[in-house]
Amino acid sequence: MFWETLGEYIWIFIISMVPIVELRGAIPAAAAMGLNPLIYYPVAVLGNMLPVPFIFLFARKVLVWGADKKIIGKPFTWILEKGAKAGLKLQKNGSAGLFMGLLLFVGIPLPGTGAWTGTLAASILNMKFKHASWAVMLGVLLAGIIMSVGSQAVVWIVGLFG
Repeated sequence: MFWETLGEYIWIFIISMVPIVELRGAIPAAAAMGLNPLIYYPVAVLGNMLPVPFIFLFARKVLVWGADKKIIGKPFTWILEKGAKAGLKLQKNGSAGLFMGLLLFVGIPLPGTGAWTGTLAASILNMKFKHASWAVMLGVLLAGIIMSVGSQAVVWIVGLFG
């Protein structure tokens, strides 16, 4: 029994690392599997945060490297320019505005937002690693709470009528 359950939590950890799906898919899966929210929540958060340093440290370097390449140069340049423009807008509000903007971007579980996208944006915007990591982590914690409460509510409602 313990090993079967451990395997389920490992799957939740892995699912939460996958781009696009992330914690937003892992938590509903865990709730549907009947796993303990006190265990699956931190497992999903850790899995979602694991790729963050790698995304932050390498994404901008890859974009800068590819900006002058024949096939990929145009979209890479567009991404860098778009990020710089957005960064200037956010920086007018000061670093607190950029921090809160990133936290809410990651924390409100909408399609296309999450740790992967938020970290990529922070990298393009040249945020300091420490500030970006804290904003993304707090956003992931917030998204995890929202998804856990929502998922547990759905499981409860299905249990009432199912």
